[in-house]
Amino acid sequence: MKVPSICHSTRASSPLPGFLVFFLTYVHSMESAQFTVVGPDRPVTAVVGEEIVLPCQLTPRMSAENMEVTWFRSERSSFVHRYSDRKDQYEQQMPEYQWRTELLKDGLTQGKVALKILHVRLSDEGQYSCFVQDGAFYEEAQLELKVAASGSAPHMSIEDYQDGGIRVVCRSAGWYPEPEVIWRDLNGQAFPSASLTNSQEANGLYETETSAIIMKNSNRNLSCLVRNTRLSQEKESALSYISDPFFPKVNPWMVSLGMTLVVLLGSFALSVYLFRIKENQAAELSWRKFAFPTGEANVTLDPDTAHPQFVLSEDGKCVRWGETKQPLPDTPERFDTERCVLGREGFTSGRHYWEVEVGVGDGQYWAVGVARESVSRKGGISLSPKGGIWAVQRWWDQFRPLTDLRTPLSLSPPSRIRVCLDCDQGLVTFINAGAETLIFTFPPGSLPGERIRPWIWLWDRNIELHLSPCH
Repeated sequence: MKVPSICHSTRASSPLPGFLVFFLTYVHSMESAQFTVVGPDRPVTAVVGEEIVLPCQLTPRMSAENMEVTWFRSERSSFVHRYSDRKDQYEQQMPEYQWRTELLKDGLTQGKVALKILHVRLSDEGQYSCFVQDGAFYEEAQLELKVAASGSAPHMSIEDYQDGGIRVVCRSAGWYPEPEVIWRDLNGQAFPSASLTNSQEANGLYETETSAIIMKNSNRNLSCLVRNTRLSQEKESALSYISDPFFPKVNPWMVSLGMTLVVLLGSFALSVYLFRIKENQAAELSWRKFAFPTGEANVTLDPDTAHPQFVLSEDGKCVRWGETKQPLPDTPERFDTERCVLGREGFTSGRHYWEVEVGVGDGQYWAVGVARESVSRKGGISLSPKGGIWAVQRWWDQFRPLTDLRTPLSLSPPSRIRVCLDCDQGLVTFINAGAETLIFTFPPGSLPGERIRPWIWLWDRNIELHLSPCH
């Protein structure tokens, strides 16, 4: 085999420079760190609205400070996050991740190239690639991110009569993926569901609605449990015992007789049937009205707790928002930031109710409910059970309970609300006093074992709220 000589010529066309380039590139690649990129062996689960860290590790452990780290989704034309030249690079970053990503620098010297994603969205769910390059050498690892959301506490309501019993409906919103819904009796045993509907809202989260039929001779202590299997989290609300007078009184022989009359008497029997429906409707209004028997409370507002911009009537029954702050002493009892006022009266036991009526103008920002005695009065406070407040709120054209998720209720804001407080069971219920229909119930055990006081929040000049005993 003839070997070509390279000793007799030094012209630029000599193969020597090309050989040297290849040799130097090979040597440089040999000098690059040799490693493997390792990701988690199972999907990572993130909660909507929170932050998540996607782990990624070099093995063997070595510093990645001078390497290039890029996190990709399925497409490679743009990236989720890139780190090179010892700093983050944001050019060509995917728009949906701008201002939401960060490579955790603390672990770079140990080979940790973890990515933090802020304010997780449903669209963040999917496959990710952790790509690490050092010189000519590179490796990558794949991982899967799953997203979940835990929705609102179930809202239970007594709707109507059905199949000889009372139909109870359970609603909850803000779940992802589709939740599991279970009815249970007092012993924790599964109770049959009459219907179940899961619907996806515009924001991608799921709303669930299920119903159960409670018969007169069945277990009347029911709870509705909604579970996110991905997070292993669940929320449950319970329905108190329903007494006998609330059930329809229809005897089997009367039903048989009615059917016979329909056949024999035609239109006359139809009239009897329609009268029966009307009677049932009247009975329904009756149990709705007395489903939450309470003791009437003559509530007045406490001027010592009122925000300085509130103007109270002399009898303590009316509150409105004044144009300027009043020169009032800044005592520990007074709200100084949130525009709130408490009732003078406080309750530690028994069952009580009062009404709040919206008057004057068309104000759209107000809330009514109860607060614990120790509710914070200074600075910004959480208008939710976490902050010691249980209430419903009108916010623009929405009406919603003041829970963490602020899920709107599917009803128009009422003009008169009955606030029903049961200190013994630790629950508060809101009723549309005009229509005698249930608005919302915070489940038993929600309230703390301390003194509870009426509470009003007002953020609108065009409105007055009036307190009055219920009749």
